[in-house]
Amino acid sequence: MSNKSIYERDFVVWAEKQAHLLEQHRWQELDLENLVEEIRDLGKRERDQLLSRLRLILQHLLKWQYQSEKRSKSWKNTITRERDNVADYLEDTPSLKKVLQDPEAIATCYPRARRDAARETGLDTLPEQNPYPLEQVLDENFFP
Repeated sequence: MSNKSIYERDFVVWAEKQAHLLEQHRWQELDLENLVEEIRDLGKRERDQLLSRLRLILQHLLKWQYQSEKRSKSWKNTITRERDNVADYLEDTPSLKKVLQDPEAIATCYPRARRDAARETGLDTLPEQNPYPLEQVLDENFFP
């Protein structure tokens, strides 16, 4: 079975085979086209994971602030855990800090966070624009 068909049928088997070929220095047998694509996607996946964490923090900050009568330990734990996860991502992959410096990247998180918070709370009065500067979003002591 060719590398391409293995890639299309079972990604895990393909990845294990590519790792084995790399370990064995069997360069000519590598599926370079898909290998290059997957390596490029690794960076995108890390970026997306970071933004997903930020979106979850924003969602819970909105719920915390705008549905204060239903605040729970679970919401606070989620905010704290995701802030820790962001810090871990940035420690492990410092180049992701540039994602946080891009206002456009952060701006893409908020509408979805707002939508998810509105869906969970039933509130339709959540702010259209992100009310939290990044420093507050990541500040372990900030709970609006």
